[in-house]
Amino acid sequence: SPKSFQPNGASEEALRCEIEALKQKDLALDQEIAQLFSEGYSLEELDKHISLLHEYNEIKDAGQMLLGKLAVIRGVTTKQLYPEYDLELSD
Repeated sequence: SPKSFQPNGASEEALRCEIEALKQKDLALDQEIAQLFSEGYSLEELDKHISLLHEYNEIKDAGQMLLGKLAVIRGVTTKQLYPEYDLELSD
């Protein structure tokens, strides 16, 4: 691979940059969490919200899969089925 031909210094510098970027992301997330707590959110509420978002995404994925299969059976695009089921393209 191309990385194997890089001198050690270059790959070490890339790793340092990646580590620094991850530290900055961690700091930003900590600040976002602190902001949510200062707005009155509790850890339990945030956990519940995240859990509900995961459940919503799983249900949406299943619906998209079913629409895709129905579109194949009917020989149309998924997009063409949206009006039939009163769905918005942003759904």
